[in-house]
Amino acid sequence: MAAPSDLKEVIREKYGQAATRAQAGATSCCGSASSSKSCCDPITSNLYDVGEAGEVPEAALQASLGCGNPTALAELKPGEVVLDLGSGGGIDVILSARRVGPMGKAYGLDMTEEMLALAEENKRKSGLTNVEFLRGEIEHIPLPDNSVDVVISNCVINLSGDKDRVLQEAFRVLKPGGRFAVSDVVVRGEVPAAIRKSMELWVGCIAGALSESDYRSKLAAAGFARIEVEVTRVYQADDARTFLAAAGLDVETAAKEVDGKIVSAFVRAAKPASVVS
Repeated sequence: MAAPSDLKEVIREKYGQAATRAQAGATSCCGSASSSKSCCDPITSNLYDVGEAGEVPEAALQASLGCGNPTALAELKPGEVVLDLGSGGGIDVILSARRVGPMGKAYGLDMTEEMLALAEENKRKSGLTNVEFLRGEIEHIPLPDNSVDVVISNCVINLSGDKDRVLQEAFRVLKPGGRFAVSDVVVRGEVPAAIRKSMELWVGCIAGALSESDYRSKLAAAGFARIEVEVTRVYQADDARTFLAAAGLDVETAAKEVDGKIVSAFVRAAKPASVVS
């Protein structure tokens, strides 16, 4: 498996390219309400309904590389402070900012310069004043302790080579009683080693995916309580062929081996209202 530093550079390059394509107006069905299944992989497509798609600039929608819709599931309340880990083009930050209203705030954290530039442009187009994008890594969140009400993320934690540190950092910045509410890819059962080792699939949120039990245990170790994992999509062999093709694997064999084992899930947890240091 590649070193974390190598993974970060590959991730930075891929997401930078995605931002550049979105800024250039490249068309994509990723993240849209389109019913087409041919122009985008099955994990990143059809995540936002027509109403939500109309709330954000088109470039933010085109740059979406998530696997779910955390803002729709996080039950955000007016006045709350939200942090999106790996905010990309800003779609979930903008949607969150609208839900928490002018008395709340939505932060986006990303390490990719091109994505941050795109996010700032999308912020300008949105007209929102309660949005702030931060440059940094999700393993080192540049915010104070106990400063946010909700941490969200959309298929980004699996990209980290140090998930324990990410979850510890999320716990640190949450206020007592704060909520962790992320969309991520989760593995159920054994996945072939060739997929685990594939850099391309790691960047696509597959090879770095945790099992449900590992996700639960890592959240608990970080201090979280009330942990829930709700499956939102199950990927079958036909879906797998799409994202296995780019990795140079024997598609037919690999697809059968991962049939039904890769899912998108909404992962919830809470920081206890009273934390013993």
